[in-house]
Amino acid sequence: MVSMRPTTRSVPMPRPGPEPQEMSPEEAAPRLADYIRRHPRLLVLTGAGVSTDSGIPDYRDATGAWKRRQPVQHQAFMSDLALRRRYWGRSLLGWPVIRNAIPNLAHRHLAALETLGYTDLLVTQNVDRLHQKAGSRTVVDLHGRADQVICMACGYRCERDQVHTRCAELNPGFLGLSAGAAPDGDADLEVDFSAFRVADCPDCGGILKPDVVFFGDFVPKARVNQGLDYLRNADGLLVVGSSLMVYSGLRFCRYAREWGKPMAALNLGRTRADDMLDLRINARITETLSNCLAVLSS
Repeated sequence: MVSMRPTTRSVPMPRPGPEPQEMSPEEAAPRLADYIRRHPRLLVLTGAGVSTDSGIPDYRDATGAWKRRQPVQHQAFMSDLALRRRYWGRSLLGWPVIRNAIPNLAHRHLAALETLGYTDLLVTQNVDRLHQKAGSRTVVDLHGRADQVICMACGYRCERDQVHTRCAELNPGFLGLSAGAAPDGDADLEVDFSAFRVADCPDCGGILKPDVVFFGDFVPKARVNQGLDYLRNADGLLVVGSSLMVYSGLRFCRYAREWGKPMAALNLGRTRADDMLDLRINARITETLSNCLAVLSS
């Protein structure tokens, strides 16, 4: 077991160098297929870029910069009722985007890598559960799952839809609003939330929170250690759709380097680990995986 502080804090991007040149999926796929064949037992680590084709927005642009205001901080959520009102009010519009999303081809191709025997574990920074819906059997939800809610006082747990329905009943005036989707069940809605009524725990009246790791919170050590224990015995690491700007994901690259494990990343734009990678593929994810699977199956 590895000792660490499993936080979701962001880390700085490396000093800018030449912009990574984007490859065509046709050019990228044989390189990725060769890496997978040479390292047939991989730990796969995924991020938001895998789910964008399912209609779920990501947080960052190709340089790793925030596309919108930074997400909710854990301590602020716990201490600030006005922020919780804003969070759950926006969630009335944003949560259905995640709930109704379906896996895209990238999720299905990564499940196929497991079926073909190239990996026995996928670690995801996403909270949408789309890897499981696509057929991946062994998944570590590093940052939790957005479809469940937990009471921070007594541990009461329920489905997110139950809280969503309760908030809708308490706040019917918010149901007629519209806004664009934002990452992780948020929405780009800016209105007065002071009258929004938050649904509290039905058992103890405590604070209800989605069972996800907010920024500034700690990833449970058991999840981190499950991924690192697998990585220690794996042939290599494959990162897909993550800029690795959050330490909870970057740590896998740092341990891979410490343990002498090969590393590859398939991601549009820079990653925080660019200077550590053995193979850097700056290409469209879904099309590259489609072509890669065709090469591996030939």
